Amino acid sequence: MNILVANDDGIKAEGIRRLASTLGKEGDVYVFAPDRQRSASSHALTIGNNLTITREDFPGVKEAYSVDGTPADCVKLGIYALHERGIEIDIVYSGINHGGNLGSDTMYSGTVSAAAEGAFLGKPAVAVSVASHEPEHFDAACSFAERILPFAMKAENQRKVISINTPDLPEKEIKGVTAATLGVMQYEESFNVVEKNQNSVTYRYSGKPMDSPDWNGDTDALLVKKGYAVISMIKYDLNDYQGLEEIKKWEIKL
Repeated sequence: MNILVANDDGIKAEGIRRLASTLGKEGDVYVFAPDRQRSASSHALTIGNNLTITREDFPGVKEAYSVDGTPADCVKLGIYALHERGIEIDIVYSGINHGGNLGSDTMYSGTVSAAAEGAFLGKPAVAVSVASHEPEHFDAACSFAERILPFAMKAENQRKVISINTPDLPEKEIKGVTAATLGVMQYEESFNVVEKNQNSVTYRYSGKPMDSPDWNGDTDALLVKKGYAVISMIKYDLNDYQGLEEIKKWEIKL
């Protein structure tokens, strides 16, 4: 089995090294990851500029490359470059992200989008995250990532991403693992002025997560906060079918 592993925290991040090491027990791992931090890149692709891949030392994997592009670039280019050499990727993993990818935050997530690029290319795809920006405990995330592999392999050509989020706790302290729906994430947001002159102002964004009154017992963010590991299924179908039927009733002549 050939496994491609990407992330958005960069090739030097601890999370991707832990994930790649774990998956190396299941097959040949090929790492294609950004050469620097690219969090919140969403599904951006590099258009009109060159992309360079650089061979990297990375213990426990078949090959590893840094890419001077986005997380989605890493997966798209990685699958292509390996295919050109006769190596076909069977499944794409992204992570382990330093920070949760919960609810509506998945829209911004480079981690989830890297996995999604694999799904768009017909591959089974898994995103893995630990809900702390300075995580100490990767064991649970690694364990679930490995255990989910045979189930994930059934999702070929389905344009779906399996998203795993764990609390930053030792595996023995996690209350359990459960399926979860995506909730809406809300933040206490601010733009702080960093520099100001006659013609321009420079801002820096910050946001503190807030609990939402709309969360229910199946909501991913609430369950992780309570100490559970959660698994969500994200399907990429942006159609609003009910809204489409409404459009058909509009009296607009085309």
